Amino acid sequence: MSDHGHSANTDSAHSHDGHAEGDFAHPIPLPLLFGVFIALVFLTIVTVAQANFDLGSIDIAIVMFIATIKAVLVGLFFMHLAFDKPFNLIVFLSSFVFVGLFVTITLSDAKMTSSAAENKVDEVPVAVSVDL
Repeated sequence: MSDHGHSANTDSAHSHDGHAEGDFAHPIPLPLLFGVFIALVFLTIVTVAQANFDLGSIDIAIVMFIATIKAVLVGLFFMHLAFDKPFNLIVFLSSFVFVGLFVTITLSDAKMTSSAAENKVDEVPVAVSVDL
């Protein structure tokens, strides 16, 4: 009888792809992971501190830039994209490009239609008379 891993006594030390549990495909040194974690915490603190300053119209650009850096760090190191096939990195980065494109289009549309959506307080309500 051949044993292809379908026996009733499945060993929990083996996963589906043949690697033993704890045998990572891309081991990353702990100092690098802690460095990325500290960078993410620092960028979060910078984001919160930035909210206290009024930088005008570039507020959202700064926040989106910081968020993009944080997302890239998470993708590269915690999602192992830096050590994976280049195709996966291209797909991941292209999704960021499309999200940036959609946000840009949405924000440009909001500027064009925002004055039409506001309530006009200065206008006097029109009196309606009903003749019976």
